[in-house]
Amino acid sequence: MKFSDYQRQAQETDQTPKGSPATEDAALLIPLLGLAGEAGQLLDEYKKWLRDGPKHEHFSEHVAEELGDILWYAANLASKYNLDLGQLAEANLRKTRKRYLESVVAVPTYDVVFNEAERFPESFFLDLVETKNGENTFVEVFHEGQKIGATLTDNAYQSDGYRFHDVFHIAYAAILGWSPVLRSTLKRKRKSVPKIDEVEDGGRAAVIEEGIAALVFDYARKHAFLDGVTDLDDKLLTTIQGMSEHLEVASVEAWQWRKAILEGFKVWREVVKHHGGRVEANLSAKTISYLGPVESATATAPAAASR
Repeated sequence: MKFSDYQRQAQETDQTPKGSPATEDAALLIPLLGLAGEAGQLLDEYKKWLRDGPKHEHFSEHVAEELGDILWYAANLASKYNLDLGQLAEANLRKTRKRYLESVVAVPTYDVVFNEAERFPESFFLDLVETKNGENTFVEVFHEGQKIGATLTDNAYQSDGYRFHDVFHIAYAAILGWSPVLRSTLKRKRKSVPKIDEVEDGGRAAVIEEGIAALVFDYARKHAFLDGVTDLDDKLLTTIQGMSEHLEVASVEAWQWRKAILEGFKVWREVVKHHGGRVEANLSAKTISYLGPVESATATAPAAASR
Protein backbone atom coordinates (compact mmCIF):
# COMPACT_ATOMS: atom_id res chain seq x y z
CA MET A 1 0.00 0.00 0.00
CA LYS A 2 1.20 3.51 -0.81
CA PHE A 3 1.52 6.00 2.02
CA SER A 4 -0.84 8.35 0.20
CA ASP A 5 -3.54 5.66 0.03
CA TYR A 6 -3.08 4.77 3.69
CA GLN A 7 -3.23 8.42 4.77
CA ARG A 8 -6.43 9.00 2.80
CA GLN A 9 -8.14 5.85 4.09
CA ALA A 10 -7.03 6.53 7.68
CA GLN A 11 -8.95 9.80 7.55
CA GLU A 12 -12.16 7.88 6.90
CA THR A 13 -12.08 6.53 10.48
CA ASP A 14 -11.15 9.80 12.16
CA GLN A 15 -13.67 10.54 14.90
CA THR A 16 -12.53 14.13 15.43
CA PRO A 17 -11.92 15.55 11.94
CA LYS A 18 -11.43 19.23 11.37
CA GLY A 19 -14.79 20.96 11.20
CA SER A 20 -16.42 18.39 13.53
CA PRO A 21 -18.21 19.42 16.75
CA ALA A 22 -14.84 19.06 18.49
CA THR A 23 -12.90 22.28 18.77
CA GLU A 24 -9.95 22.92 16.49
CA ASP A 25 -7.56 22.46 19.43
CA ALA A 26 -9.16 19.15 20.38
CA ALA A 27 -8.98 17.87 16.81
CA LEU A 28 -5.20 18.33 16.96
CA LEU A 29 -4.63 17.43 20.61
CA ILE A 30 -6.52 14.12 20.56
CA PRO A 31 -4.25 12.45 17.98
CA LEU A 32 -1.18 13.86 19.76
CA LEU A 33 -2.33 12.27 23.01
CA GLY A 34 -3.23 9.12 21.13
CA LEU A 35 0.25 8.92 19.65
CA ALA A 36 1.80 9.27 23.11
CA GLY A 37 -0.60 6.69 24.52
CA GLU A 38 0.16 4.11 21.84
CA ALA A 39 3.91 4.62 22.31
CA GLY A 40 3.34 3.96 26.02
CA GLN A 41 1.47 0.74 25.25
CA LEU A 42 4.32 -0.37 23.00
CA LEU A 43 6.75 0.17 25.88
CA ASP A 44 4.42 -1.74 28.17
CA GLU A 45 4.53 -4.74 25.82
CA TYR A 46 8.31 -4.61 25.87
CA LYS A 47 8.28 -4.40 29.67
CA LYS A 48 6.20 -7.58 29.81
CA TRP A 49 8.62 -9.30 27.45
CA LEU A 50 11.58 -8.32 29.64
CA ARG A 51 9.74 -9.61 32.70
CA ASP A 52 8.21 -12.80 31.31
CA GLY A 53 10.39 -13.73 28.35
CA PRO A 54 8.94 -16.52 26.18
CA LYS A 55 5.96 -16.76 28.54
CA HIS A 56 4.71 -13.46 27.13
CA GLU A 57 2.89 -15.08 24.25
CA HIS A 58 1.99 -13.28 21.03
CA PHE A 59 4.57 -10.56 21.74
CA SER A 60 5.26 -9.93 18.03
CA GLU A 61 1.54 -9.67 17.26
CA HIS A 62 1.04 -7.14 20.04
CA VAL A 63 4.00 -5.08 18.85
CA ALA A 64 2.64 -5.12 15.30
CA GLU A 65 -0.74 -3.90 16.52
CA GLU A 66 0.76 -1.04 18.55
CA LEU A 67 2.97 0.02 15.65
CA GLY A 68 -0.07 0.05 13.41
CA ASP A 69 -1.92 2.31 15.84
CA ILE A 70 1.10 4.62 16.01
CA LEU A 71 1.11 4.79 12.21
CA TRP A 72 -2.59 5.70 12.17
CA TYR A 73 -2.08 8.61 14.56
CA ALA A 74 1.00 9.77 12.62
CA ALA A 75 -1.06 9.77 9.40
CA ASN A 76 -3.90 11.59 11.17
CA LEU A 77 -1.59 14.32 12.43
CA ALA A 78 0.05 14.66 9.02
CA SER A 79 -3.34 15.20 7.41
CA LYS A 80 -4.41 17.78 9.98
CA TYR A 81 -1.19 19.72 9.47
CA ASN A 82 -1.57 19.45 5.67
CA LEU A 83 1.52 17.26 5.38
CA ASP A 84 2.05 14.35 3.03
CA LEU A 85 3.04 11.14 4.84
CA GLY A 86 4.96 9.86 1.82
CA GLN A 87 7.00 13.04 1.60
CA LEU A 88 7.67 12.87 5.35
CA ALA A 89 8.97 9.32 4.94
CA GLU A 90 11.26 10.33 2.07
CA ALA A 91 12.61 13.32 4.02
CA ASN A 92 13.27 11.14 7.05
CA LEU A 93 15.22 8.64 4.94
CA ARG A 94 17.35 11.45 3.49
CA LYS A 95 18.06 12.70 7.01
CA THR A 96 19.01 9.31 8.43
CA ARG A 97 21.14 8.43 5.40
CA LYS A 98 23.15 11.62 5.86
CA ARG A 99 23.68 10.74 9.49
CA TYR A 100 24.38 7.02 9.35
CA LEU A 101 25.02 5.83 5.79
CA GLU A 102 28.71 6.36 5.24
CA SER A 103 29.42 6.89 1.58
CA VAL A 104 32.53 7.12 -0.54
CA VAL A 105 33.50 10.77 -0.38
CA ALA A 106 36.29 12.30 -2.42
CA VAL A 107 39.38 13.73 -0.77
CA PRO A 108 38.41 17.13 0.71
CA THR A 109 38.67 19.76 -2.00
CA TYR A 110 38.41 22.99 -0.02
CA ASP A 111 41.98 23.91 -0.94
CA VAL A 112 42.70 21.73 -3.99
CA VAL A 113 42.89 24.70 -6.37
CA PHE A 114 45.44 26.51 -4.22
CA ASN A 115 49.21 26.20 -4.39
CA GLU A 116 50.97 23.66 -2.18
CA ALA A 117 51.97 26.22 0.44
CA GLU A 118 48.27 27.00 1.03
CA ARG A 119 47.04 23.40 1.15
CA PHE A 120 46.86 20.97 4.04
CA PRO A 121 49.45 18.21 3.56
CA GLU A 122 47.87 14.90 2.57
CA SER A 123 49.33 13.53 5.81
CA PHE A 124 51.27 15.01 8.71
CA PHE A 125 52.38 14.28 12.26
CA LEU A 126 52.02 16.45 15.34
CA ASP A 127 53.71 15.86 18.70
CA LEU A 128 51.81 16.91 21.81
CA VAL A 129 54.29 17.34 24.65
CA GLU A 130 53.22 17.74 28.25
CA THR A 131 55.48 19.71 30.58
CA LYS A 132 55.14 20.31 34.32
CA ASN A 133 56.31 23.39 36.14
CA GLY A 134 55.51 23.03 39.83
CA GLU A 135 51.78 22.50 40.15
CA ASN A 136 51.13 23.72 36.62
CA THR A 137 50.81 21.43 33.59
CA PHE A 138 51.36 22.72 30.07
CA VAL A 139 51.04 21.27 26.59
CA GLU A 140 52.97 22.34 23.54
CA VAL A 141 52.42 21.12 19.99
CA PHE A 142 55.29 20.48 17.58
CA HIS A 143 55.30 19.96 13.82
CA GLU A 144 58.54 18.69 12.29
CA GLY A 145 60.37 19.74 15.46
CA GLN A 146 59.02 23.30 15.44
CA LYS A 147 56.53 24.52 18.02
CA ILE A 148 53.22 25.68 16.56
CA GLY A 149 50.35 27.51 18.19
CA ALA A 150 50.03 28.59 21.79
CA THR A 151 51.09 26.83 24.96
CA LEU A 152 47.95 25.32 26.46
CA THR A 153 46.58 24.49 29.89
CA ASP A 154 43.21 23.10 30.90
CA ASN A 155 42.02 26.61 31.84
CA ALA A 156 39.99 24.94 34.57
CA TYR A 157 40.11 24.49 38.35
CA GLN A 158 40.17 20.71 37.96
CA SER A 159 42.33 18.85 35.43
CA ASP A 160 40.14 17.47 32.64
CA GLY A 161 42.51 17.02 29.71
CA TYR A 162 41.25 20.00 27.70
CA ARG A 163 44.88 21.06 27.32
CA PHE A 164 45.09 18.36 24.63
CA HIS A 165 42.08 19.66 22.69
CA ASP A 166 44.23 20.35 19.62
CA VAL A 167 43.57 16.68 18.90
CA PHE A 168 40.03 17.69 17.93
CA HIS A 169 41.32 20.22 15.41
CA ILE A 170 43.56 17.51 13.96
CA ALA A 171 40.54 15.21 13.67
CA TYR A 172 38.50 17.88 11.87
CA ALA A 173 41.36 18.45 9.44
CA ALA A 174 41.97 14.74 8.84
CA ILE A 175 38.37 13.60 8.42
CA LEU A 176 36.54 16.74 7.29
CA GLY A 177 39.40 18.48 5.49
CA TRP A 178 38.54 21.56 7.57
CA SER A 179 40.16 23.39 10.45
CA PRO A 180 40.71 27.15 10.38
CA VAL A 181 42.62 26.84 13.67
CA LEU A 182 45.07 24.25 12.40
CA ARG A 183 45.35 25.93 9.01
CA SER A 184 46.51 29.06 10.81
CA THR A 185 49.00 27.33 13.14
CA LEU A 186 50.45 25.31 10.24
CA LYS A 187 50.68 28.55 8.22
CA ARG A 188 48.49 27.18 5.45
CA LYS A 189 46.04 30.09 5.19
CA ARG A 190 44.79 30.77 1.66
CA LYS A 191 46.02 34.33 1.44
CA SER A 192 46.12 34.33 -2.35
CA VAL A 193 42.35 34.82 -2.29
CA PRO A 194 41.67 37.58 0.26
CA LYS A 195 37.97 36.80 0.72
CA ILE A 196 38.68 33.12 1.42
CA ASP A 197 41.44 34.17 3.81
CA GLU A 198 39.03 36.51 5.58
CA VAL A 199 35.91 34.33 5.76
CA GLU A 200 37.08 30.72 5.76
CA ASP A 201 40.51 31.07 7.36
CA GLY A 202 39.94 34.16 9.48
CA GLY A 203 39.29 34.83 13.13
CA ARG A 204 35.54 34.31 13.09
CA ALA A 205 35.83 30.86 11.51
CA ALA A 206 38.51 29.93 14.04
CA VAL A 207 36.30 31.06 16.92
CA ILE A 208 33.44 28.97 15.54
CA GLU A 209 35.69 25.93 15.39
CA GLU A 210 36.88 26.51 18.96
CA GLY A 211 33.24 26.88 19.98
CA ILE A 212 32.39 23.56 18.35
CA ALA A 213 35.32 21.88 20.11
CA ALA A 214 34.21 23.30 23.48
CA LEU A 215 30.57 22.32 22.88
CA VAL A 216 31.48 18.75 21.98
CA PHE A 217 33.90 18.50 24.90
CA ASP A 218 31.16 19.51 27.33
CA TYR A 219 28.85 16.91 25.79
CA ALA A 220 31.57 14.24 25.96
CA ARG A 221 32.40 15.11 29.57
CA LYS A 222 28.85 14.08 30.48
CA HIS A 223 29.12 10.83 28.47
CA ALA A 224 32.33 9.19 29.76
CA PHE A 225 34.34 11.18 27.21
CA LEU A 226 32.65 9.01 24.57
CA ASP A 227 34.45 5.87 25.71
CA GLY A 228 32.33 3.00 24.38
CA VAL A 229 29.90 5.45 22.75
CA THR A 230 28.99 4.72 19.13
CA ASP A 231 26.46 7.47 18.40
CA LEU A 232 25.79 11.12 19.20
CA ASP A 233 22.58 12.99 19.96
CA ASP A 234 20.89 14.42 16.91
CA LYS A 235 20.56 17.79 18.66
CA LEU A 236 24.34 18.05 19.05
CA LEU A 237 25.01 17.35 15.38
CA THR A 238 22.26 19.75 14.29
CA THR A 239 23.71 22.50 16.49
CA ILE A 240 27.20 21.98 15.06
CA GLN A 241 25.90 22.14 11.50
CA GLY A 242 23.95 25.28 12.34
CA MET A 243 27.03 26.96 13.80
CA SER A 244 29.04 26.33 10.63
CA GLU A 245 26.34 26.55 7.96
CA HIS A 246 27.80 29.69 6.37
CA LEU A 247 31.26 28.15 5.96
CA GLU A 248 32.70 25.72 3.41
CA VAL A 249 32.31 22.87 5.91
CA ALA A 250 28.53 23.18 5.45
CA SER A 251 28.94 20.57 2.72
CA VAL A 252 29.90 17.99 5.36
CA GLU A 253 27.16 15.51 6.23
CA ALA A 254 26.18 14.51 9.76
CA TRP A 255 27.86 11.10 9.56
CA GLN A 256 31.18 12.79 8.80
CA TRP A 257 30.89 15.04 11.86
CA ARG A 258 29.96 11.99 13.89
CA LYS A 259 33.02 10.12 12.66
CA ALA A 260 35.36 13.08 13.24
CA ILE A 261 34.12 13.54 16.80
CA LEU A 262 34.20 9.88 17.80
CA GLU A 263 37.58 9.21 16.17
CA GLY A 264 38.99 12.43 17.63
CA PHE A 265 37.99 11.46 21.16
CA LYS A 266 39.38 7.96 20.66
CA VAL A 267 42.80 9.48 19.99
CA TRP A 268 42.33 12.15 22.68
CA ARG A 269 41.76 9.49 25.34
CA GLU A 270 45.06 7.84 24.38
CA VAL A 271 46.90 11.16 24.46
CA VAL A 272 45.52 11.96 27.91
CA LYS A 273 46.36 8.44 29.15
CA HIS A 274 49.99 8.74 28.02
CA HIS A 275 50.37 12.46 28.90
CA GLY A 276 51.03 13.36 25.27
CA GLY A 277 52.27 11.63 22.18
CA ARG A 278 52.47 11.65 18.40
CA VAL A 279 49.29 11.97 16.36
CA GLU A 280 49.01 11.31 12.65
CA ALA A 281 46.47 12.97 10.37
CA ASN A 282 45.91 11.35 7.00
CA LEU A 283 43.59 13.42 4.83
CA SER A 284 43.70 10.95 1.95
CA ALA A 285 42.51 8.07 4.14
CA LYS A 286 40.42 10.38 6.36
CA THR A 287 41.95 8.96 9.51
CA ILE A 288 43.49 10.20 12.73
CA SER A 289 45.79 7.85 14.65
CA TYR A 290 47.72 7.79 17.92
CA LEU A 291 51.26 6.55 17.31
CA GLY A 292 52.54 6.49 20.89
CA PRO A 293 54.51 8.62 23.36
CA VAL A 294 57.32 10.93 22.25
CA GLU A 295 60.37 12.29 23.99
CA SER A 296 60.06 15.80 25.36
CA ALA A 297 60.73 18.28 22.60
CA THR A 298 61.74 21.07 24.96
CA ALA A 299 64.22 21.13 27.80
CA THR A 300 62.64 23.95 29.76
CA ALA A 301 59.15 24.48 31.08
CA PRO A 302 57.16 27.24 29.35
CA ALA A 303 56.90 30.44 31.25
CA ALA A 304 53.28 31.25 30.38
CA ALA A 305 50.20 29.71 28.91
CA SER A 306 47.37 31.04 26.81
CA ARG A 307 44.32 30.04 24.76
